[in-house]
Amino acid sequence: MSEHDNAWTREEFEAQLRAKGQSYHIHHPFNVRMNAGLCSREQIRGWVLNRFYYQWIIPIKDAAIMSNCQDRETRRRWIARILDHDGFGDYRTDTESGGLEAWTQLGIAVGLDREVLWSLKKVEPAVKFACDAYVNFARQQPWQEAICSSLTEMFAPQIHKDRLATWPQHYPWIDEPGLRYFRSRIPLAQRDVDHGLEVTLSHFKTREQQERALEILQFKLDILWSMLDAIEHAYPE
Repeated sequence: MSEHDNAWTREEFEAQLRAKGQSYHIHHPFNVRMNAGLCSREQIRGWVLNRFYYQWIIPIKDAAIMSNCQDRETRRRWIARILDHDGFGDYRTDTESGGLEAWTQLGIAVGLDREVLWSLKKVEPAVKFACDAYVNFARQQPWQEAICSSLTEMFAPQIHKDRLATWPQHYPWIDEPGLRYFRSRIPLAQRDVDHGLEVTLSHFKTREQQERALEILQFKLDILWSMLDAIEHAYPE
């Protein structure tokens, strides 16, 4: 029997990947409480401060993927993610400032100083450990596997939509312009998912490889979940 005989079709494989959404941190108790308006100002600030470290490492992770990638066309497309996050030009307009600056504005909107955010000194050790594990994975593993790990973006638009729908009502003390990060990520996430799926569905062809891809995606889901575990522990009810 050929190793391809028991492989899932592209459609079946994609369905298996998307089914992993049941482990996405949208279901974490802390996130559920946050979207229900049950978090205190201190908890919201703690979440924004610690998640900033994840925002911080995203372009570093993407640069690590590119450093291992021998495919020119993939690099040409992937570099857009770094620019989306680090910003374009002189960063003077909302459309060019990038995701890192948009998250900084969220921090300011919830009452954090830019200097406090960018110092990274108050980030919980477990959050740093989880994020650094993600960067190390991108540095050490084949670029196709690192791209597969990015597919948690499949589940991101809904979590952003939930925040846009509930935060203005539950947390009116947060200035509305601070929510721009969530709004800006919805269309970008879909573009990134399309590319990530294209690479993953084409590269992981045998059943063994496809199951490896599911393990990689679960690894990334576990990172996001463990970050909220750490934040929940640091900022209890």
